[in-house]
Amino acid sequence: MEVPSTKVQNNFGAYLKYAQFEDVFVTRNGRKVAVIKACHEDYFGDPVVLEAGEAYMPKDAKMTYDEFIEFSEKSDKRYEFIDGEIYLLSSPSFVHQRIVVEILNFMYIWFKRKKCKPLTAPFDVTLTKFDLKNVVQPDVVVICDPEKVNEKGRYHGTPTLVVEVLSKSTMRKDLSIKANLYLNSGVKEFWIVNPFNKDVIVYLNGKKESNEYVLYKNDETVKSVVFPGLELSLEQIFAE
Repeated sequence: MEVPSTKVQNNFGAYLKYAQFEDVFVTRNGRKVAVIKACHEDYFGDPVVLEAGEAYMPKDAKMTYDEFIEFSEKSDKRYEFIDGEIYLLSSPSFVHQRIVVEILNFMYIWFKRKKCKPLTAPFDVTLTKFDLKNVVQPDVVVICDPEKVNEKGRYHGTPTLVVEVLSKSTMRKDLSIKANLYLNSGVKEFWIVNPFNKDVIVYLNGKKESNEYVLYKNDETVKSVVFPGLELSLEQIFAE
């Protein structure tokens, strides 16, 4: 992130917070003149500058929604914002992307000439849970209210269907933090696609706590409840 020195002087506290997630380069007349880096304590309790600050996500580094929007617009990295915490999105694997493309291609054809439209990341989805705004980038999302995409291309509606394909680096977050967000912000149907077990769990109508879900495995076909007729075989999803 590059920021003019005048902005740093006027809001130094905010940029100290941003530096916990990635380096903040201070510029003057368009040239870099300084850098603000994150640091943590080493084994002996002494402060140490982090060489890869973007990989360090301190749990107590909360941000407001407005702070996150300003931060993300100035960064060339991809982040999600959930319950005041920032999560860096790493590059997905080949298998992950192949599955995403397979699902998206199928849904693109199925939804053609229909009101609802499937989209894929990177695409900001702003969800409200208990009056708190969160920003995520689902692997695949189906929206039926495209008029809620604002002039900056940010979607502030409630997706009808969300698909997350698990990866080793995001599995814990997708299965807990993001699942909780989706199912408590009004998402009607949520698919968890597991490339490791080659199965799919479909949560229905935000009822995860009531165990209202369907597990598809082996040679079964995933069937949407919200969109009758939308059916995709596991063989096609996990085709090699």
